[in-house]
Amino acid sequence: MGQIFSAMLTRFGMNALLVLAMIPTIQAGAGPNFGLPFGIICGLIGATLAIELDFSGFPAFFFAVGVSIPLGAAAGWLYGLLLNRVKGQEMTVGTYMGFSIVSVMCIFWLMAPYTSPEMIWPYGGEGLRVTVVLDGRMEQLLDRFLSFNLLGANIPTGLLLVTAFSCVLLWLFMRTRAGLAMSMVGSNPRFAEASGLSVNKYRLLASVISCAMGAAGIIVYSQSYGFIQLYQAPLYMALYSVSAILIGGASLQRATIAQALIGAFLFNGLLVIALPVANVAMDSDISEIMRVIISNGIILYALTRKEAGGDAR
Repeated sequence: MGQIFSAMLTRFGMNALLVLAMIPTIQAGAGPNFGLPFGIICGLIGATLAIELDFSGFPAFFFAVGVSIPLGAAAGWLYGLLLNRVKGQEMTVGTYMGFSIVSVMCIFWLMAPYTSPEMIWPYGGEGLRVTVVLDGRMEQLLDRFLSFNLLGANIPTGLLLVTAFSCVLLWLFMRTRAGLAMSMVGSNPRFAEASGLSVNKYRLLASVISCAMGAAGIIVYSQSYGFIQLYQAPLYMALYSVSAILIGGASLQRATIAQALIGAFLFNGLLVIALPVANVAMDSDISEIMRVIISNGIILYALTRKEAGGDAR
């Protein structure tokens, strides 16, 4: 039981920042950010640069975050310009733009002039591997920071502290003048425009913040996971985050920090608990198949439930 609870806390901390990244765009009226791979890609660039420059430990983590956040903000700005041109179709366009940037970056990972033997292919020496091991760099750096055992469960204190710090920063921002204006733009665009607020400006700001959070979030995720996964790995990351926040009680128009945290815990908790139960019940080792079935079933439930609620309104 202790191991299961530890896994639930770890997965919650790994994914929390990526789920929180959905809040700005939802509050600004642009819906869940299906273009999150824009930010995730920037985070992966920051992480690979940290390894390329031979950083390790906390310097590697802070360097990766420091590089990825500005890159994510720039990518979010470009993505926000696109969203302002496709109002009402943000989720569809965002999904395919996310798929597109992941495919384009596959070419980048093959052609980028990285030279670190930890990342490039062992034969030929060109292009990055699909999976880069973080052992000796920043593997579980936050998980082990100030961690302790409680009733047989390992508490990843550092991971939870980063999550709490991110929540506080987002909570403070949403109560600033810009944050309140962003929420007003999302709740009633016409009234906001009549009040002198630029709808496009605050939608753009929401996209910038969301992608910057996604860039930092994937670094937190990767250090806890122990690997950096490139190429097609970020393809469906946005879908899991969107589903988590919807399960937490958010709608396509309104979302809160509490709903994001509840959704992240429920979504990842269900995955952690359901897989051992399914394996025991079926008396066979089909964990990978069951993982896909359960995770996609949760996603389907979250999306259809909230879509139906939106139509009813």
